[in-house]
Amino acid sequence: MNVNARTLFKKALAREKRFDFDSAEKIYQEIATHFNESSVFNRARRRLAEMDDLIEEKRLYERIHQNGKRVLTEIGVDIAENQPLMDILIEANAVDFNNYTALFIPIKADYIDRCMDQIPGKMDGDPGLNAFGTGATPPFLKQPGNDDLRPASRKEFEEIVHAAGKNEDVVKIFSLPVATDKYVSDYEVAQLMEKGFTGLKMTATRNMSDGEAAFLKGKDHWIDGTSLVTSLGVMKTMVDPFLRSVRAGNNLLLLDLTIAGVSGPQSPEALLTQIHAQVLFMMILAQTITPGISCIHGGIPDVVGPDGDLSYSSPSQPLLNAAMARVNLWVTGFPSAQSGGSTSITEVTREAIDESGNSRDILRKYGVHIVRHAMGALGSLNFFSLEKFIEDCAVERSADKLFRESTGDHGVISLYFPSDENALKGIREIAEKGNPKNADHTLKNVDAFMKWEKMINAAAMKRIHYPDLDDNVSGFEPAIL
Repeated sequence: MNVNARTLFKKALAREKRFDFDSAEKIYQEIATHFNESSVFNRARRRLAEMDDLIEEKRLYERIHQNGKRVLTEIGVDIAENQPLMDILIEANAVDFNNYTALFIPIKADYIDRCMDQIPGKMDGDPGLNAFGTGATPPFLKQPGNDDLRPASRKEFEEIVHAAGKNEDVVKIFSLPVATDKYVSDYEVAQLMEKGFTGLKMTATRNMSDGEAAFLKGKDHWIDGTSLVTSLGVMKTMVDPFLRSVRAGNNLLLLDLTIAGVSGPQSPEALLTQIHAQVLFMMILAQTITPGISCIHGGIPDVVGPDGDLSYSSPSQPLLNAAMARVNLWVTGFPSAQSGGSTSITEVTREAIDESGNSRDILRKYGVHIVRHAMGALGSLNFFSLEKFIEDCAVERSADKLFRESTGDHGVISLYFPSDENALKGIREIAEKGNPKNADHTLKNVDAFMKWEKMINAAAMKRIHYPDLDDNVSGFEPAIL
């Protein structure tokens, strides 16, 4: 009996890890019904208690995906004044000219689906799940004992590259970590990164010449980071760099850094829906120009603190990014990149290092894909510190080892993602009024993130693994199979 029950339990866990919670629930129910004397009976009952929450959470992510497409078909993106983009989509017969209720330029639903089918689900240089690294290109380099904030010199950047190369066991993506001064070009920076780090790398080619930007073409270990859309409108200065990167055929990281209540909705579901829609638009445009081009979903939701500034110290920052990752890991299958593991603290202190480590642990616990900004950053991405980077790598090495040893065979932990039945209406209202601060939907959701954190912590009292914000890598059930 124990052998059969253990076999079924392993099968159910495997279904969970494929995010097939409906199937896993049926298997756990079978164990709870027919194997009440087995050694895995209690574990199966506990996993069974999780399934309804996970099924509901996945349903919400599926709704975010569908509503993200509806944003494009029913609200549209404001590209009417950008003739190059209009010409591309009109020539492809992508624009729905029969839609008279959209606020902007609507895209045909069947065209969206055709483009999405072309997006590769795998990337050859993929570092795998929970892959933490650098990023964000903070404008200033933080030097120990020196208040002189400035971009990095060539020598300083070479030191950073050398340190990244020595820590490739934990640095899984070396995204451009800090701005450099005028004496070293973006292309030269990329060459230094290429020489000193063998893993996955990301840079922005916006300021490179056509010949320099083509350096990335055909290289699986390089990603071209670019963006195009914000607040359902096009950033005019990004159109030409975006189109050039797409036409060059580079691997694309399509970035959207919408901030809750500032440039996007305040509720978690509405915020992720708008971000998802904006990234989907970039993906669709990329596939229209270069079918089959590799696209990484770079939806990076951000939150602000009580002072109104971007806050990487907020627990909601890693929670939101974990949820955005799950939209892709659980539903779309797109490669994705998220953000987290940083801090709003501006000095290299024990508190800053611990806060960054706790943020990474939250992301790791819930499961993410590629995470930029996770090592070396300070002050909500305004500063990069080589000193902190080295400390972060040491902490990450220990935390990852502890996580792998302590979790064993355990199931997926619910994020208890909060529902917003008015997400689509809220996005439309914000688009009509031109600013989330003027929208009734924002006022109704001012405490949405606080409520979400309380929901997670309340669940800790009912779960054996204590999935609260402070319990990041410990407290999991030991493996008994």
